[in-house]
Amino acid sequence: MAGALENIKILDLSRVLAGPYCTMILGDLGAEVIKVEAPGGSDETRKWGPPFQNGVSAYYLSANRNKKSITLDLKSPEGIEAIKELARESDVVINNFKTGTMQRLGLDYETLSEINPGIVYCSITGFGETGPYKDMPGYDFIIQAMSGLMSITGDSESGPQKVGVAITDILTGLYACIGIQGALLERTQSGKGQKLDLSLYDSAVSALVNIGSNYLMAGKIPAALGNQHANIVPYQTFATMDGQMVIAVGNDNQFNRLCKILDKPEYASDERFQTNPDRVANREALIPLLQKVFSTKPTAYWQEKCQENSIPCGPIQTIDEVANDPQLSERNMFINAEHPTAGGIQMIGSPLKLSRTPANVNRHPPDAGEHTETILEQLGLTKSKN
Repeated sequence: MAGALENIKILDLSRVLAGPYCTMILGDLGAEVIKVEAPGGSDETRKWGPPFQNGVSAYYLSANRNKKSITLDLKSPEGIEAIKELARESDVVINNFKTGTMQRLGLDYETLSEINPGIVYCSITGFGETGPYKDMPGYDFIIQAMSGLMSITGDSESGPQKVGVAITDILTGLYACIGIQGALLERTQSGKGQKLDLSLYDSAVSALVNIGSNYLMAGKIPAALGNQHANIVPYQTFATMDGQMVIAVGNDNQFNRLCKILDKPEYASDERFQTNPDRVANREALIPLLQKVFSTKPTAYWQEKCQENSIPCGPIQTIDEVANDPQLSERNMFINAEHPTAGGIQMIGSPLKLSRTPANVNRHPPDAGEHTETILEQLGLTKSKN
């Protein structure tokens, strides 16, 4: 079955996570993705681990399915010429080289758009191609620190904490997907391509959402609240008799029902806790009272009671529990595939569920240069020249 982006061709000069994550999603949606690396494979994630399976990195496998791989020496005229020929027949070029690198290589937007006026050219950098930080290298960990995300993650005891995955890379990859598809859609009207300038820093700051808005409105620097919510109470983790769970009470009616199942209806009528603004102002009084009750029963008991009363809740699951969750199994969120080097592998599936043009896994994450000869032959070039 054809994908939503069938007949769209992506030339992928990116590596590590933000760019590869973006192009994997586009590949899942049916686009033809050609991943370009230096001879031997220059995507650093190929060597990041353990774990490895037959020498293949789990990290690399996580972001590179549905791609073909070609290796080219971009320090050679032949390699640059091959890129230009690939760009001539591509719809999208994406790279995450440092600012100025593509210009030095003669592969900047101005040059490639002369070859292909319809090209959508996406550049991903740490801080963007303008501004005083434009030449600084960008790494997810650094961006999490600088963007304010770490200042609001963790609590007063832990100090600033990063998110457990490279979240600014993921966000930037998603924004790149959105921008690329928007530019392709606009191209159907204008016939022209355009350049996208994406940065991890911009993407991370955009993710501050309500916390950033709180500061812009009130001018108060937000504190790290750990698993508590800045604007809603109770909306956090609670320890139970045998574990931990999350309770997410989003309105006053839900709070009233929660007090009933806790057998504490007096909390709902207490003037300190009647409305959400009251509860936010008095969270230090309310939370210990709730915690004392939650600790008297196991997680499964509270989970059942909350679900019966339409109170949002969920247990804190470990990754092995997630991998065996029947809901995710039903949704095909863990898939099996064969890899020519690694052998049988398991990957996280696509969350994109399209009814007519579903996302599919048609290609394993490629070995470095796996398709070089075939692609060069299609361009009328030879492997020995590149």
